[in-house]
Amino acid sequence: MSTDDVDALYEALKGFEGRSTSAASIGKDPVNEPMIRHWCEAMGDAHPAYRGPDAVAPPTMLQAWTMGGLSGHPDRAGAYEELSALLDAAGCTSIVATDCEQEYLRPLRPGDTITFDAVIESVSPRKTTKLGTGHFITTRMDIRADGELAGTHRFRVLKYAPAPAPTPAQQKREAKAKPQRPRPVVNRDNAGFWDGVAEHRLLVQRCADCATLRFPWLPGCNACGSRTWDTVEASGAGTVYSYVVMHHPPFPAFTVSDHAADAAGPYAVALVELAEGVRMIGNVVGVPYDKVRIGMPVRLEFTRVDEDLELPMWRTESGS
Repeated sequence: MSTDDVDALYEALKGFEGRSTSAASIGKDPVNEPMIRHWCEAMGDAHPAYRGPDAVAPPTMLQAWTMGGLSGHPDRAGAYEELSALLDAAGCTSIVATDCEQEYLRPLRPGDTITFDAVIESVSPRKTTKLGTGHFITTRMDIRADGELAGTHRFRVLKYAPAPAPTPAQQKREAKAKPQRPRPVVNRDNAGFWDGVAEHRLLVQRCADCATLRFPWLPGCNACGSRTWDTVEASGAGTVYSYVVMHHPPFPAFTVSDHAADAAGPYAVALVELAEGVRMIGNVVGVPYDKVRIGMPVRLEFTRVDEDLELPMWRTESGS
């Protein structure tokens, strides 16, 4: 596209900012205790604020109250479809979700009636990414409880023209370059965990007030709210609580097979229940991906995946 064409397209896209993507809608159910209970059970969240006569809904349930289920919501506006069609015509035919963010303004309580509406908040200038060139589109949903603004939910996608396939020469150069796994995000809340990994120790936080164990690491206790804690070292024994098998996209840096060094998958990723009672996610090694089963005993091991990164993984008890 010429510079003039790019500018003209962006001007047209900017015209969609502020347009509604759906008419004001009412949540199919009021905030209710059964949904709160199911959510907390699924997330393993036993915080007392979500139980009892004065219970509130977990803030991260914000979007759950707006979902339309399989039948959807009938009052959809056409602005988003028009925007997508304009980008399709410009060659931006692919789409990928990039991120979402939520803001919580007041607690939701059982009995609250939920209403919501959504607008196209912003369209970015033309951006070039590894996937291709296109525009980031951000929609904002405002969620109200009994008419009072309770929170906002922003969802961002990239609508792009796919980058051209690499040439044989480029493919050859990329094949020679050893891929690396993405680095874990280390911050002040979880740095102690990664310090433990570096020493081949799996550290679990323990509340200093109520002695509740928690994982992943958090700044406060999800049982009593205390911000004081120490750690205990896990024994390394666990069982597969649940798992998924990753087939796509294949990515050589995630190879975990003991016997197929060139394979990029499939591989099993499990939610492991530690002997101490908390759960954590990790790759399962020692058996083929299609032999992993719920209830399978596993044991912790530390695996160096490249020269700078070592990760905790889970080897089946039958694995060598």
